[in-house]
Amino acid sequence: MKNFKFIDLFAGIGGIRLGFENAGGECVFSSEWDSFAQDTYEANFNERPHGDITQINPKTIPDHDMLLGGFPCQAFSICGDQKGFSDTRGTLFFNIEEILRVKKPYAFMLENVKNLKSHNQGRTFRTIIKHLEDLGYFVHHTILNSLDFGVPQKRERTIIVGFKENLKFSFPKPIGIKPNLLNILEKDEDVDKTYFVSDKILKKRFEKVKPNYPVPSIWHENKSGNISALEYSCALRAGASYNYLVINGIRRPTPRELLRLQGFPDSFKIEVPYTQIRKQAGNSVSVPVIKAVAKEIIKSISNKIIAEPQFKQLELWEELECRTI
Repeated sequence: MKNFKFIDLFAGIGGIRLGFENAGGECVFSSEWDSFAQDTYEANFNERPHGDITQINPKTIPDHDMLLGGFPCQAFSICGDQKGFSDTRGTLFFNIEEILRVKKPYAFMLENVKNLKSHNQGRTFRTIIKHLEDLGYFVHHTILNSLDFGVPQKRERTIIVGFKENLKFSFPKPIGIKPNLLNILEKDEDVDKTYFVSDKILKKRFEKVKPNYPVPSIWHENKSGNISALEYSCALRAGASYNYLVINGIRRPTPRELLRLQGFPDSFKIEVPYTQIRKQAGNSVSVPVIKAVAKEIIKSISNKIIAEPQFKQLELWEELECRTI
């Protein structure tokens, strides 16, 4: 699997690409419709992604060994309306399906929110798995938390992996090291004053947070107005308010800190305004998680150990449903 080729769909700013390039892969095609994300991607990878995937004929996409994609999650997110396949963003999964059908790559990896597995009482996820299995793939899935892979951000995401053969495959295990928030923070004295909150916000935060809070910490305000001071960040969100996360109760994360919370290297170039980098970091993947998954995928393909025959997951679900009727 040296120098395997992959395509990067719904590419964002290239977090998935970084993970699979680290495993030895070569990106032969990328697609991302947001122009600001395209700017960031181009600045860092010296190529501008193709645009809207719905306007691209799958036959024109280069041959590849793996299809990779963090397809839009807003349609399934617990923070959104959870419309699923009734949302046009949700139906973009079927563009992935069509590319898999036409190009027939050996493997794929898809990423989405944790809530994908429980959306619509699990029916949405079953639909996705059925379509992937009907294409001839053996499918594996789990939920991975960024906190378990070295970054101080609690970000739980559904990861789906598939192979054309029934390979023995295991998802990566937690590295067992507690992330240190200090490693990603810039010194307050080096941060521009525009990132510090107003006196009004400052007073509101300190009135609500419990005493003896950890330092350093990231303060998170939930929908109910409750504030928690934690030694890690809650999941970055593309559409969150400016004061959704506040470092030590006094300032917002800088662009570099936002990218560090997703495990991007400091060499990663920032070429867009703060409003856009907040959105891009919130939409991105945690690079160390993807690196770990990529490593396990390559190991399984290289070892080529065939797993024991088993029912396909949809058949198991149907059998369980029949037993409960």
